[in-house]
Amino acid sequence: MELLNALNWRYATKKMNGQPVPQDKVDKILEAASLAPTSSGLQPFEIIVITNPDLREKIKAIANGQSQITDGSHLLVFAAWDHYTEDRINQIFKHMNTERGVPDSATDGYRTMLINAYTNQTAQENFEHAARQAYISFGTAIAAAAELKVDATPMEGFDNTALDTLLGLSEKGLRSVTLLPLGYRDESNDWLIKLKKVRRPKEEFITEIA
Repeated sequence: MELLNALNWRYATKKMNGQPVPQDKVDKILEAASLAPTSSGLQPFEIIVITNPDLREKIKAIANGQSQITDGSHLLVFAAWDHYTEDRINQIFKHMNTERGVPDSATDGYRTMLINAYTNQTAQENFEHAARQAYISFGTAIAAAAELKVDATPMEGFDNTALDTLLGLSEKGLRSVTLLPLGYRDESNDWLIKLKKVRRPKEEFITEIA
């Protein structure tokens, strides 16, 4: 299975060599992230792709100096909706219905149920749910990068509030969730590259109930 080979090849690259990732590969990674499943197909998050060196330097400064942010060629920021709103849900269903060639009335019942459910929750509850959806896409992007032999380093170690301010995410109704630098491993200077990939034993990790 090619996916298993790719996942065995990948690791959380600690040092990248500055070689740029071809745009066609970045596009494929983003397409895979877009195709990831989300609850009710709402895709309640956005992906910001940053290549600007100066901006990535500023992000590095609020991300504990992690060098992959500037040594890679692209930085993906996964940012979730700060709240589910009636307008956001209506817009998604309008687009969905148009693409499928069905009248808006075809989804009225389900759409109304979702609006009632989400608008009766707090903004924080909504954000946490949206962030979980973003993580599904995040994981899909990591797997897609591995298939393309592009290194990607999952990151949570950054100041979310500072990043939101830097990128103006609050004005867009978004909150940052994770970072994913894309690049290529520096085989001579990455201390992690030669270490064996280790996972918990399957008998401890997987429980089967027949």
